[in-house]
Amino acid sequence: MNRGSPDRTRATRDVWLNAAYDLFVSDGIEAVKIMTLAKRLNLTRTGFYWHFEDLSELHGAIVDIWKTRNTGIMLERCTAPAQSLCAALFNLIDCWIDNDLFDAPLDLAIRNWARSDARLQALVDEADAARSTAIIRLFERFGKTGDDARYRAQTVLLTQTGYHSMRISEPRLHRAIAACHYVEIFAGEAPTQPERDAFLNRYR
Repeated sequence: MNRGSPDRTRATRDVWLNAAYDLFVSDGIEAVKIMTLAKRLNLTRTGFYWHFEDLSELHGAIVDIWKTRNTGIMLERCTAPAQSLCAALFNLIDCWIDNDLFDAPLDLAIRNWARSDARLQALVDEADAARSTAIIRLFERFGKTGDDARYRAQTVLLTQTGYHSMRISEPRLHRAIAACHYVEIFAGEAPTQPERDAFLNRYR
């Protein structure tokens, strides 16, 4: 998201939404207030209502960003073309290394918000189920079935989500090298050297 304090002539819907996103990710949903945003942007409170009916609509727009940017891209990566299970897993694990693919701070902020919002928690549960199903189907494409596919998928999700919930920070290449070992564990077979090289080259 773009940051800054634009002048009044650039007070578009995206300006308000970008500011709300930044505030939400850094300080939580309780901090996302109309007056707070107006002061942050050096804009008037009235300008907000040109683009949003109320604060609830702004909150909904933040949730929509999360749906598209995180769950949507994960489902796409699960169905990306791959010649082997390891290659398919590398496609998925890109989500947790490439910040342009998957917004980990946003995912964590949404989960924190959902703890106090039952309706949002239902959406999070729905998204988690969709993510799990997509990963199970990834394994099924390459011959894993039943509980074998289900528990492998769960291991992928819990391991990678744990990196973000624990706020582990490391250089992208180091994370990619670790991912090569994770893929071998998840798949039950080692990726080929060309598969490893192709994956690591994305982060060199």
